[in-house]
Amino acid sequence: MSQRITGVLSPVVTPFKDDLSPDTERFVRQCKWLVANNVGLAVFGTNSEANSLAAGERMELLEQLVEAGIDPARMMPGTGCCALTDSVRLTAHAVKLGCAGALMLPPFYYKGVSDEGLYRNYAEIVERVADERLKIYLYHIPQVTQVPISLKLIERLLKAYPKNIAGTKDSSGDWNNTKATLDAFAKDGFDVFPGSETFLLAGLRSGGKGCISATANVNPAAIHELYAKWQSAEADQLQAGLDKVRGVFQKYPMIPGMKAAIAHWSGHAGWARVRPPLVEVSAEQSKALIADLGQCGFSMSGLKA
Repeated sequence: MSQRITGVLSPVVTPFKDDLSPDTERFVRQCKWLVANNVGLAVFGTNSEANSLAAGERMELLEQLVEAGIDPARMMPGTGCCALTDSVRLTAHAVKLGCAGALMLPPFYYKGVSDEGLYRNYAEIVERVADERLKIYLYHIPQVTQVPISLKLIERLLKAYPKNIAGTKDSSGDWNNTKATLDAFAKDGFDVFPGSETFLLAGLRSGGKGCISATANVNPAAIHELYAKWQSAEADQLQAGLDKVRGVFQKYPMIPGMKAAIAHWSGHAGWARVRPPLVEVSAEQSKALIADLGQCGFSMSGLKA
């Protein structure tokens, strides 16, 4: 049995060319930089602008990462879509490439759907992919999807598919929910990843497996350092440092803000580009963001254009 993915993962931001097509070369380079800083790749997450990418674009980018020599055991691509068949196609593709897991949003267009409906969605995906290597990580981000993943749903899925339902990313921002999930399922081998490094230390102390965090895109080494040293005397101090940087980014639109930071430190202005309906931060916002980060002593060493 292959070892489960753990540690810090980044929902990798996706660079775009002038024509708004994915910049594959720059994407691969960014992923290699993250892996070099001990961060895994939750490509096609929220901060990847994944739902602005077609299924074919995601599949091509994933193939390019593998062809570039990046270990798929370090990858947890997002494969959850509104269309069941898209979810199946993306998930089967990720499994075939050897990815460690699939990070799976619930189908999010219809609101007020029942646990029964969500159960059927995930069950269909498991049955249709029909591969014992499949490891699903349920993606709970109710403030965005308006479709929460309840503890009762997790319990039912775990009972039906214990080999395939591997864990969750809890991006609710509600520590009480994360703690309840840990208390209910961590002892049974269900891997819980808070969706922010804000809860990394608390999560690890309660049996979590790491975190999957937006700002791992820009602060990977420091976040991994806390993961590596969470049982040390300096852990609380390290957490406080991470919270300070996170707080700066949260003052700005997160995705355009992170891209602006990467554009600044890489020296490549094109990194700031986002796909509609998102828009870039203004020049004034970008300047203020960089200044705020400078006051934290923040940098992105080793980043290349």
